[in-house]
Amino acid sequence: MYKPFLVSGAILGLLSVGLGAFGAHSLQDIVTNGKLLHGFQTGVQYQMYHALALLATGILFEKYPGNLIRWAGRLFISGVILFSGSLYFLAALNGKEENLVKIIGPVTPSGGVLLIAGWLLLLISLLKNKSSER
Repeated sequence: MYKPFLVSGAILGLLSVGLGAFGAHSLQDIVTNGKLLHGFQTGVQYQMYHALALLATGILFEKYPGNLIRWAGRLFISGVILFSGSLYFLAALNGKEENLVKIIGPVTPSGGVLLIAGWLLLLISLLKNKSSER
């Protein structure tokens, strides 16, 4: 097992539950734009998906160690920070500060690309590893 990914996955999972509760109970009083609320919810969902992916990656690392699987976990962490973090930040701006919105907006798809790359590296790592053919 790879403890840094297990710890990171647990932290991201914990934060996604807390942020999800905040989004469900308090955010609609602050953010009036439905698109931003939906974006926040999407950020929470993807954060939880990738918290679970990190836990799995941390467990799989024991059986399939290597740089590819290590990079997959790193990309999951970076992708969540950029993808979900940018969606949270956009919701916090609530449509104000248009200059910041223009800067932060393109960060979201960049984070999504990192998440996709993480899944691709995880797949390649599993396919390349000879011990998976048992």
